[in-house]
Amino acid sequence: MQDQEKQVQESQVEGASQDQKIDAAEKSAAPAQSGLEEQLANAIAKAAEMQDAFLRAKADAENIRRRAQEDISRAHKYAIEGFAEAMVPVKDSLETALQIETPSIESLKQGVDMTLKQLVSAFEKNKLLEIHPKPGDKLDPMKHQAISMVPAQQEPNTIVTVLQKGYMIADRLLRPALVTVAQ
Repeated sequence: MQDQEKQVQESQVEGASQDQKIDAAEKSAAPAQSGLEEQLANAIAKAAEMQDAFLRAKADAENIRRRAQEDISRAHKYAIEGFAEAMVPVKDSLETALQIETPSIESLKQGVDMTLKQLVSAFEKNKLLEIHPKPGDKLDPMKHQAISMVPAQQEPNTIVTVLQKGYMIADRLLRPALVTVAQ
């Protein structure tokens, strides 16, 4: 019997010690749980802050894209504005020449000369450059268009005559110069 009493006492001590362990675990879990709740609240607040920042960045990107499209649209619409401004005085000069009731040949020649100077100035201002090769220059297929080949006393594939000037806008070919080339 003593053995049984001893076993009962031991089991009571073990049960009491387990109860103490459970109480201690619950007590330590309470601060840990409140710490977890605090971390969760912080994480939720940070997620809301990040979503707000994301939505603002998305709206900014959309505004930038829209403004860029508007700028491109305006650039296409008014691309020739500078050239048009340079051409208006040329048109004015031509209209003025036509308003003279009894023009002399000399006054017409002076008016045409002045108008041509205005036109050349407008071309230079807008980087519209002439391609006017000289006889004897090598044929450049990027700038010249050979209309025909003729027998000549010069090297083959060199320009004999220029039939029409060509033009470039900055570094882009607008119209090639029309030329005849030596055979």
